Amino acid sequence: MAATHAPGQTSASNAELLQLARRVLSGGALGFLMLPSDDDVVVREGRGSRLYGVDGREYIDYLLGSGPMLVGHCHPRVVEAVERQLRQGTTFYFLNEPAIRLAERVIDAVPCAEQVRYVTTGSDATFLSLRAARAYTGRSKILKFEGGWHGTNDYAMFGTVPTEASDYPHAEVDSLGVPAVLADEVLVAPYNDTELAVQLIDEYASDLAAVIIEPLQRVLRPAPGFLEAVRAACTRRGVVMIYDEIVTGFRLAWGGAQEAYGVVPDMACYGKAMAGGFPLAVIAGRRDLMDTFGNVGRAPQTIAWASGTFNGNPLAATAAHAALDILSEPGVYDQLHRIGGRLRAGIQEAGRRRGLPVQALGEDMVFGVRFMHNSQPTQWVDLLENDRSLGARFAVQCVKRGILIVPNEKFYISIAHTDEDVDRTLEVVDDALAACQAGAAETPAA
Repeated sequence: MAATHAPGQTSASNAELLQLARRVLSGGALGFLMLPSDDDVVVREGRGSRLYGVDGREYIDYLLGSGPMLVGHCHPRVVEAVERQLRQGTTFYFLNEPAIRLAERVIDAVPCAEQVRYVTTGSDATFLSLRAARAYTGRSKILKFEGGWHGTNDYAMFGTVPTEASDYPHAEVDSLGVPAVLADEVLVAPYNDTELAVQLIDEYASDLAAVIIEPLQRVLRPAPGFLEAVRAACTRRGVVMIYDEIVTGFRLAWGGAQEAYGVVPDMACYGKAMAGGFPLAVIAGRRDLMDTFGNVGRAPQTIAWASGTFNGNPLAATAAHAALDILSEPGVYDQLHRIGGRLRAGIQEAGRRRGLPVQALGEDMVFGVRFMHNSQPTQWVDLLENDRSLGARFAVQCVKRGILIVPNEKFYISIAHTDEDVDRTLEVVDDALAACQAGAAETPAA
């Protein structure tokens, strides 16, 4: 079945705008997540669980802006709160009550939080949390885990998307333009390899400032005892343990992965879902660690600099208050579990019916569909088994039928997704898998 159409089409066609984008935008896109050119979408608007293209096509949206729209698109309470704040001002750089009250609220929700520092993006948060750890410890090296995504700062761009296992604890750089000197400052270990992680923390302790970790690493859940062992080793060696909760914060549970998995870090980075679609992120942590950021009342050489023009702006903070009001209501996380769990199970069942090795890996609120036989991968190298070509064909077939996903990426669930959305999605998934089996889909260019 073709995607349905909504009224209010713009004067420019989808194809015309895509052609213009390829001329005026670097790479023809806003970032990394994009569809093959013949099936790419220019979005006009979003409502609840749906997006509408400029050509009027309607999609059930599982990209959710790459995660921020946990309460759905244009939630009336977020819109109302933001409209009210717009009339009072959008940004001041000075202290404002919405930002102060939001910091208090984050501290109440997040187990590790005693103070908060505002930033604007997840990349800002991870980069500056590592700076604080280096300032606090007087050490320079960091340890991350292979396949972990911590934004695009230079320290994060090692061992993120290797095509084979790295030469632990060393890894290849993922991006052009990253100084080669940083290769010796970034240690990389396989996720869920408890023995090697502890060994590296002990071996490099005198130079190791921080261990940064996605507690749910993309679609990989932590193995029993892994986070606990890393926590114990960091405590023993005076290494700062940092959770990258940009994805998991206020999504897996009210208190994020710290609450869901029961292991509390020293610092954590939050963003995406907490601000209802507005650009806002925070670093939260122990008071002594957060004190390294200081303020202009201290000599410049005695602080870890962390400032930005839009950090803590009242518009984003107001949106965050509205979003958190919604997420704090009884039954919200139970509903996310139920809807996401039903969708995951249905996708895997459709794969079994079609004789395809389909796995829906991760957690109910955020998971990834992978075409592989291993149903319990624990490390990045396990995920290399995924048939990316089949994953790309599957995604394109879903988009053609009105389900918006990106090839080999995540399904994000929102509180706006309904059982009817799941029913329709599972119909599309079955049709898409059948089309892939029949060879009806063309393999998109890499």
